[in-house]
Amino acid sequence: MSRLGEAVAPLRLGGGFRWLLASSWTSNLGDGIALAAGPLLVASLTDDPRLVALAATLQWLPPLLFGLFAGALADRVDRRLLVVSVDALRAAVLVVLALVVLTDRVSIGIVLAALFAVGIAEVFADNTSQTLLPMLVSRDDLAVANSRLQAGFITVNQLAGPPLGAALFAVGAVWPFATQALAVALGALLVSRIVLPPHGRAPDAETRVRQEIAEALTWVAHHAAVRTLALTIFIFNITFGAAWSVLVLYATQRIGLGEVGFGLLTTVSAVGGLAGMAAYGWITRRVSLGQLMRIGLIVETLTHLGLALTRQAWVAMSIFFVFGAHAFIWGTTSVTIRQRAVPSHLQGRVGSVNTIAVFGGLVIGSGAGGVLAERWGVTAPFWFAFAGSALFVVLLWRQMAHIAHADEAPVAA
Repeated sequence: MSRLGEAVAPLRLGGGFRWLLASSWTSNLGDGIALAAGPLLVASLTDDPRLVALAATLQWLPPLLFGLFAGALADRVDRRLLVVSVDALRAAVLVVLALVVLTDRVSIGIVLAALFAVGIAEVFADNTSQTLLPMLVSRDDLAVANSRLQAGFITVNQLAGPPLGAALFAVGAVWPFATQALAVALGALLVSRIVLPPHGRAPDAETRVRQEIAEALTWVAHHAAVRTLALTIFIFNITFGAAWSVLVLYATQRIGLGEVGFGLLTTVSAVGGLAGMAAYGWITRRVSLGQLMRIGLIVETLTHLGLALTRQAWVAMSIFFVFGAHAFIWGTTSVTIRQRAVPSHLQGRVGSVNTIAVFGGLVIGSGAGGVLAERWGVTAPFWFAFAGSALFVVLLWRQMAHIAHADEAPVAA
């Protein structure tokens, strides 16, 4: 293997990890294309704000509706087969969407239905995919392996995918969705090459899905580190969701950026994420996981304060760069902590609890952000996010000490 290949996917991580990495990067490219192409297609069919907002709602609603069931299913069945199956279904939906666009039979109703169906499939694919990594690499290598997966997400999903999706849409509305279908299908094929150890529910185990979900909730409630993570993610996504829900208005009205400049905020954040990836190994060798999480809370709190205070675009860009690095480090660390702590047979369900915390916080926060901005101006959600984050840092500071025990052996259910 070349030096570059060894740097990206070290030999010690094994062939299974390389198949998973290739699949993740390929699928993320398709999803990144859709980040730009989906809204462009909706906007080309309607200028009704309610329908445009509904399109966004239908993309975050599936995790709330199906997240816990997806986690329970991932712990019951062959995880590789589940990922391959739902990605194949997702590709099929995208092919149908591409065909109706090509034949000029597309309508806003068809597009909304397709977005919802793709969102449902993504819930099952994403939740189950996160359970594969702990089955393929050792606990000591989870941080490195997760950083490689996150690097692909930043590079192809956030940096390369959206501009490619917009460019393909400009050529013809069918091309981004046909390309995404191809990427998702190829991702499914790559996952199918992975060989996993035995897992799933024993054939003679007669338990109900509701009982299995309750088992996971009870486990999370009694495991200090994972409970702290879920609580922290939920609370900080409320403040994050409030601020980021009006980010487009903040960018255009507060700091004077146009549409291109607004898109540049995401690019700068992604570049910061790449910087965080490059430094992640060096940082984790010198700073404990618990301290990393505490530092991350402070960085996020100061991010909201800095954005609330500034009117300068270059200052906001600098803040977004730092925030991007923080988001990468926080995300990689939190996933690693959870994967190290959770027993294999609970990975799917506990991961789904985390998903509910993520999207539940975002939904609550985005609703609050809209009300705050309407009544007190576009910076009000950022002041709310700063004050709320600062309060939560104080309240959660001692709880973060539990993270220090996340490297212990997994706790039995």
